[in-house]
Amino acid sequence: MSANEIIRVSGLKKYYKGDKIKALDGVDAVINHGEVVVVIGPSGSGKSTFLRSLNLLEIPTGGEIYVDGHNILAKGANVDLHRQKMGMVFQHFNLFPHMTILRNMTIAPMKLLKKSREEAESLAMELLEKVGLADRAGAYPSQLSGGQKQRVAIVRALCMQPDVMLFDEPTSALDPEMVGEVLEVMKSLAHDGMTMIVVTHEMGFAREVGSRVIFMADGRIIEEGTPDEMFDNPKSERLQTFLAKVL
Repeated sequence: MSANEIIRVSGLKKYYKGDKIKALDGVDAVINHGEVVVVIGPSGSGKSTFLRSLNLLEIPTGGEIYVDGHNILAKGANVDLHRQKMGMVFQHFNLFPHMTILRNMTIAPMKLLKKSREEAESLAMELLEKVGLADRAGAYPSQLSGGQKQRVAIVRALCMQPDVMLFDEPTSALDPEMVGEVLEVMKSLAHDGMTMIVVTHEMGFAREVGSRVIFMADGRIIEEGTPDEMFDNPKSERLQTFLAKVL
C-alpha cells in the first residue's frame, strides 16, 4: 500500500446460494486518505454490499480488504477494533428510542473507547453544536424529524473519532425537504478532510462533493473517474444508459 492509501480492496467477492447470486464479483478498489468516494449504480448492483463488506457487516466469499496495511479478513484480525475506526451511517437511523440524544451519542465512546462521561459528553455537545442540534441533546429520537435523526446518526458515528465514514444511502429514507440538511453536514465533513465512502442516488452531491465517482453494475466496478469525467464524458455504454435515466 502507498502511504496515501487507507483502504485497498482486491478481488472482493460475495456470493449467495452457492455462486448463483454474485452480489460482488471481483471488485478491486483503492481509497486514499481525505478522499470522498461516491458509489453510484442501479439497484442490485452491489453498492451496499461493497460498503458493508468494508466493515465486515457482510463477510466476503473471497478476496482481500486491507485497512492501513492490515488484512482485516486474515485469521485473528481484530474486527471490533477495525469497526471502531469506521463510522457507518445507514438509511435508517438506528437510534436507541429509550435514550436521549446525548446518551445515544455517548454510550459507545464510554463503553468502547473508555472515555469518561465528561469527555464523551463534551465531544458530543461540540458535534451537536456543529450540526445545529445542541438544543436537542435532552430530547428523545421520537421528538426529532427524520433529517434531525440522520444528523444525530452522523455525529453519533463521529463521536467514535473514526478514520473513515461510510454512508449507505443516508438520504433515501428522508422526505425531500430534509435531504438538504443532511447533505450539508456531509459537505462540511468533506470540507474538513474526512475520508468518506458514500453510496447515494444524489447525483448533485456526487458531482459537487465527490473527489472520485465509482459506477457499479452486476457486482462489478464498470467505470470510475472524477465527477466531471463520469458525468460529462461517460465511456461505457452501461454508465451512459444509467445516467440517461437518473439525470
